[in-house]
Amino acid sequence: MSKDYYQTLGVPRTAPIAEIKKAYRRLARKCHPDLNPNDKAAEARFKEIQEAYSVLSDPKKKAQYDQFGFVGDRPPAPDASGEAGSGFEGFDFSDYGTSSFRDFFENVFGGRASARAPVRPERGEDLHYAMNVRFEDAIHGLKTRIQVMRQVPCDVCQGTGSLSKGGSRTCPTCGGSGRSFLQRGFMKFSSPCPTCGGSGKAKGESCRACGGDGLVARRESIAVRIPMGVDNGSKVRVPGKGNAGPKGAPPGDLFITIEVTPHPFFRREGQNIYIRIPVTVPEATLGAKVEVPTLDGKATIRIPPGTKSGQKFRLRGQGVPVAGGKACGDMFVEVYLVPPPFNDQRVRELMKELERVSGPNPRENLGTT
Repeated sequence: MSKDYYQTLGVPRTAPIAEIKKAYRRLARKCHPDLNPNDKAAEARFKEIQEAYSVLSDPKKKAQYDQFGFVGDRPPAPDASGEAGSGFEGFDFSDYGTSSFRDFFENVFGGRASARAPVRPERGEDLHYAMNVRFEDAIHGLKTRIQVMRQVPCDVCQGTGSLSKGGSRTCPTCGGSGRSFLQRGFMKFSSPCPTCGGSGKAKGESCRACGGDGLVARRESIAVRIPMGVDNGSKVRVPGKGNAGPKGAPPGDLFITIEVTPHPFFRREGQNIYIRIPVTVPEATLGAKVEVPTLDGKATIRIPPGTKSGQKFRLRGQGVPVAGGKACGDMFVEVYLVPPPFNDQRVRELMKELERVSGPNPRENLGTT
């Protein structure tokens, strides 16, 4: 490699983008010309730092640099034998009145270079947020606000990364060439630099508030609506509330992952709700009408005579709303028998009397073949 950008920023080749940004900001503040007036060495060092960061902070440029060892309009210098790279590397399309392989094909096959779509910066990164919601709120839906740390355009430079004062400076993205290059094997394509629009110049000096990124981190209160019927693992998308895009590009989205707090007695399976309620021996034997809690208040169910422990009853439409709220699941009520108090003498006497008249032993056929 003709230049070791990782060494320039003092980071390993495996450094994540956050570490690269941190190293750049630290070195940029240290070597900024405003803090080192009339120091040519510091100014040169600042330019090297800017150049290294413009490559390593851009995923596409970084990938090309890591693979080929250069970013720009030409590969590394020829080796000692004087042999240049093979294939189309270094091929000059200017003889055809154009500067890129795409332009060459457009001219030869009748395409119109002026019809090319403008280069657009990539949208901002998506953000992810885990949110705990109560069981009832997951069923009925919720409107609330959450606090999220996100990247927003810098107020000082309005997201441009540079200040309007100070005339112009060499574009940190293309190094003044005005062109952006992309290597594909032995083929090399060029297009106008997305930062300077092909002029090779950027306005003003780097913004100190954001270190030239154009973005700053800020905690923001965001209004969110959790729709009815969400469950554990459900994801809710909030458009445009991810990180802001660089250089005025659209922001990413915010994705909220739902974690539902368990309920003390309701249990959910899909769109259905389950609950267990106690009933007395007389209620199960003689039959009764009992009140049970539901998601919308109370409901009455009829316990028929001779009900057994573990028997289930269905309340239609009392479950979880299906997406859109046009239908609901069901609620299932499981009953279990609660014996009377054993330490009451009168109860014990009645149970003995019941034992004499209750019929045959229900276990007498167990174990027989």
